[in-house]
Amino acid sequence: MASPDASRASSGAAPAIVLTGLRKEFPGNPPVVAVDGADLEIADGEFFSMLGPSGSGKTTVLRMIAGFEEPTAGSIELGGRDVTRAQPYDRDVNTVFQDYALFPHMSVLENVEYGLRVKKVGKAERRARAMEALEQVRLADLPARRPGALSGGQRQRVALARALVNRPKVLLLDEPLGALDLKLREQMQVELKAIQRDVGITFLFVTHDQEEALTLSDRIAVFNAGRIEQVGTAREVYEQPASGFVAGFVGTSNLLTGDVASAVLGRQGAFSIRPEKLTVAERGFGGDGLMRAPGTVVEVVYAGPVTRYVVGLDAGTRLIALQQNGSAAADTGFERGTAVDLLWHPDNVITVPTRTAH
Repeated sequence: MASPDASRASSGAAPAIVLTGLRKEFPGNPPVVAVDGADLEIADGEFFSMLGPSGSGKTTVLRMIAGFEEPTAGSIELGGRDVTRAQPYDRDVNTVFQDYALFPHMSVLENVEYGLRVKKVGKAERRARAMEALEQVRLADLPARRPGALSGGQRQRVALARALVNRPKVLLLDEPLGALDLKLREQMQVELKAIQRDVGITFLFVTHDQEEALTLSDRIAVFNAGRIEQVGTAREVYEQPASGFVAGFVGTSNLLTGDVASAVLGRQGAFSIRPEKLTVAERGFGGDGLMRAPGTVVEVVYAGPVTRYVVGLDAGTRLIALQQNGSAAADTGFERGTAVDLLWHPDNVITVPTRTAH
């Protein structure tokens, strides 16, 4: 399947969203800078996620794109049109929020039709488009239900249908899965990606959940303290973090720096080894062609599919190793206090740039 960028290049389509020098300050003494010079280009038809901790600026960027907040500086283009000062109703976007905001006294169909009724769309067209939207979210068999009779996942899909029925160029999703339990959230991640692929419009998704962003996204922008630290595919952000913050926030970093890096790796700098790349082994066991660091098991956490080992290295830091349960290493069942070696392939050491975003 062609990448969104490749598809855009071949079709000549304008980017769905272009942010240039976007800045947002809130009143204060001194002013609070929520977004500090964001530059971003999102392709037409892309599933793009903005990922970051609470207060990193991602939701403020989404609200500025929607028109709910006005930028202090910079510009916003949607489909090649400058909408920086345009009203929310004059932007070809719709927003899905975490709380869904459905009308409890209306049926599913009436909720989905509501926006079209406000726009004075005729009854026949309104009904046809609402049923088409319910088909897209796989709820065409429940048009007469009230929201109170639906599960959390079904209510979330009604909110999606209500946004999709307006046929926006861009759908903005502000942590829409945050209210769901883990199992339902994982199910909805799969469904949400399938819906986006079926309807073919740009989804801009805000989340603080790293796994969610990695699962859903064509590309991800990682936010920190109002700035974008890195933009890339899920693989690029995970395997090639552009900063120590990205390495630590997207997954478990196992950061090695200073004297520890010198002792373990034989070189100075900042480095990361992902937990799943590490193998816990008996002292002195095997390891041809692998790097090795001696340590002691500090903690053992059984987590179903994997066992998480926290190993205190003799060199003076702790690393986390994940072992698939059913593998030889996991079956060995190292206990707390066991002297072990951590093994890894040299290619799995990630060099982390020491620059900061500021």
